[in-house]
Amino acid sequence: MTQASLQQFYIPEEQSVYLLSHDDARKLRSWVALCQEQLEQLGYRNIELIGKGAYGFVFAGLTAGVSSPREQYVFKFTRVNLPQHLQDRLEEEAFMLEQVDHPRVPKLIAFQRVRSQSILVMQRAPGFNMEEVSLHEGRLSPRLVVRIADQLADILRTLRRESGPAGKPVVHGDIKPSNLVFDEGSETIALIDWGSSVFAQLDASLQFVSTNVMELMSDNLQQTNARLGDVYFIGEEQLNGALSSPRFDEQGAAATLYALASAQSCRFGHRAIPATSLGLPMEFARMLDGMLAPDLRTRLRAGDHFIREMPRLGRLVMLDLPAPQEAPLVPVWSRPAAGEIDTVVYSSRKSFLREEGGRETLNDVNDVQLDRYYKNFMQNMGETEKAFLAAVSRLGKYPVVGGLAVRWEAEGVYIDTSLNLHDPARRSAFIAAVNNMVTLARAIHRQGIFKSCLFNARDTLHLDRESPDQPFEVLPDMRLHYELSAVPELEDRSRLHSYFEDGPDPEEFLVLPEAIIASLEALNEIHHTGMIIFEALPHHLKIHSHYRLLDPSREAEFRGRLDDILNAVGLIEGLGVSGFMKMPYKDTRFFAHIERQPERFYPRDPRAVLEQAARE
Repeated sequence: MTQASLQQFYIPEEQSVYLLSHDDARKLRSWVALCQEQLEQLGYRNIELIGKGAYGFVFAGLTAGVSSPREQYVFKFTRVNLPQHLQDRLEEEAFMLEQVDHPRVPKLIAFQRVRSQSILVMQRAPGFNMEEVSLHEGRLSPRLVVRIADQLADILRTLRRESGPAGKPVVHGDIKPSNLVFDEGSETIALIDWGSSVFAQLDASLQFVSTNVMELMSDNLQQTNARLGDVYFIGEEQLNGALSSPRFDEQGAAATLYALASAQSCRFGHRAIPATSLGLPMEFARMLDGMLAPDLRTRLRAGDHFIREMPRLGRLVMLDLPAPQEAPLVPVWSRPAAGEIDTVVYSSRKSFLREEGGRETLNDVNDVQLDRYYKNFMQNMGETEKAFLAAVSRLGKYPVVGGLAVRWEAEGVYIDTSLNLHDPARRSAFIAAVNNMVTLARAIHRQGIFKSCLFNARDTLHLDRESPDQPFEVLPDMRLHYELSAVPELEDRSRLHSYFEDGPDPEEFLVLPEAIIASLEALNEIHHTGMIIFEALPHHLKIHSHYRLLDPSREAEFRGRLDDILNAVGLIEGLGVSGFMKMPYKDTRFFAHIERQPERFYPRDPRAVLEQAARE
């Protein structure tokens, strides 16, 4: 059992603390507490953890001044368990940030070391990152997308000027919604996180920046200095190791604007859901599609148009028009939650989404973020297949439990869902995410089954052992959590979506003992919905589950079967993942295949549209 195949389990960029082993969770909490303590010793107050990623943690705090106004700062720490060359990147980030002078880029305050820990201190931009805004609002209004685009283009014009201390263009290298902070009051953005930034090797015309003959002949300009950035948003050139240029940031900006306009979390959906279908102004939408086009010359022309024409497009008279309430294409239920929900997505049966003979473009790239959420999921997939997986992953960013099964046949797509949202305030945004997932599924033309479970990580059971040779032991107070329906819920039993109807999953490596399989088969005869996933690591077992019993008269039997499953955990041998999902085919939805969404543009006269709406 290789480490690579174990890593297939989680798609999200960051793991919930509730999925860590007790020991790892304790170490994490201790380290976070230590960082907060160090910052307080340096004189800062109101310290809070505001973000974490593959490379480090980000805190926010205030200066402790009494007489002068207290300023808000951001503090960035690298993970202490990273190799030294990755920890050194924090100092490089401080240096690059120092080169940039723009009102929409928070300034560097200091770079300092406390003991062996590096700390980067920056100004804090007011507001929330745009990924959070997108998850809360769904599709942003065309007016707001154009306003953000104008500000992004202004930042990129400044970065590509050969000015500043080094006299070279700067490439940010990781423009994406979560690296834009949005101030709702002023509708302004700030570009943050300069950890992937470098000096450009090529200018915007793709000519060498340096004119020094010796420098041009050196190895430095024969291999890229570019960092990877987020593979959900960077363009083909950056992904494939081209020499760094300001064009990289055009690609990140286009992907970001497209994602915000379409309520997605990646760039890949533009073939099935083009920018021209999102109700944007015609010129702007066509420019955005051009920037995301597969042809390089088309991308360059559209990028030139973006940089040159955004000041004019930004002055268009645009109003927020009333948008009709979007109806869910598949059922979405809202249920009150008993407690907080930390949703995690587990998806299986993805192998059929990969293209035969697809290019292995990234095997030689050694990057922490890449290993975490790209190499083992999306390589060798077409653009729309990647977008579909990212759309399923986006559902897990909401407080939701349940599952979905998508079956592609020659005549179309059959979709079963059990999606229970626990935050009514975000229902419209969640429906937009669900509908995107359905639309992308309809644009995939191949045959196979995809399944995904969404569970609450807070309900995960953790078992530890000293060595892989020892059995896992269940603690006396451990129970598999389940919900109970107040009254029996009826369904057509002849169309039950069974655990076992599709046979063993070819992408799951853990073979469960017969005793657990026998208990699952017995559960199969009790009317319920839910899932259970076993993830066996050398020293740690995680049991993720979510059950809802739909026949209250059989609760004692149901509870007994769940206890039997736990009692047989000691028989588990081997490493890997194995999951089972049961979902009633209450309301299977069928959708015909589509190629792409039809064109829909912002009206030429928005005032007339408003007047017409007022009359109706």
